[in-house]
Amino acid sequence: EEVANEDIVKGYKVDTDTFIEVTKEELENVALESTRTIEIDEFVDRSEIDPRYLIRPYYLVPDGKVGHDAFAVVRETIREMNKVAIGRVVLTNREHIIALEPMDKGLMGTLLRYPYEVRSADEYFDDIQDVKVTKDMLDLARHIVNQKAGHFQPDKFEDQYETALIDLINRKRAGKPITAKERPRGENVVDLMDALRKSIGGTVAETMALKKPTKKARKAAAGQKEMLMPITGKKQAKETAAKKPAAKPQRRSA
Repeated sequence: EEVANEDIVKGYKVDTDTFIEVTKEELENVALESTRTIEIDEFVDRSEIDPRYLIRPYYLVPDGKVGHDAFAVVRETIREMNKVAIGRVVLTNREHIIALEPMDKGLMGTLLRYPYEVRSADEYFDDIQDVKVTKDMLDLARHIVNQKAGHFQPDKFEDQYETALIDLINRKRAGKPITAKERPRGENVVDLMDALRKSIGGTVAETMALKKPTKKARKAAAGQKEMLMPITGKKQAKETAAKKPAAKPQRRSA
């Protein structure tokens, strides 16, 4: 049954069947200093803000002549001192922590989570096995990273889900049959070293060979043929990590 807007109310759930109704007027009368302004409490180094506390950014602009003056002073001061202003602001009837930092002529304000909204990483990371990473693995992985090094360009990314969803809608509108695509299966356990070697096509050995100092070649004995020896790494570890299903369901908050 559809409920009309005038019949929808806000309420706080006390128990299974009990709610305390709160009107719009009562919410607007809640006295908070940061309701219509940003109250700055302190200035901190940007590096001190844990990324897990970041929610979403906003562009901030001044309001009125007095606002422009104060805005410019705060912007240029924290820019010169490489600081971030931490304050409070009310959005959607709730007070948030906000971090202010200069961006061109304006300020960027990033909403921050409260401590109770951030879970401890130990709850998820305790079950990760301690794996000894060999030098060979690191050398191969570094080579791949160097080969694929680039610069962050957001325009290169495409929302493939949205594209597939539009295609689905267009196919249904055209009356075309909809067939489910086969999903990739992640059941095969692969050897990490072999996978890394295949991904770079054996060029690591050539790179390592070029880095070694050249030595004067010895004169081959009469009748001796040239023999090329491949460069090999350390003996591969025998233990391989067994595949484990996710132990905990994903949660929406950080």
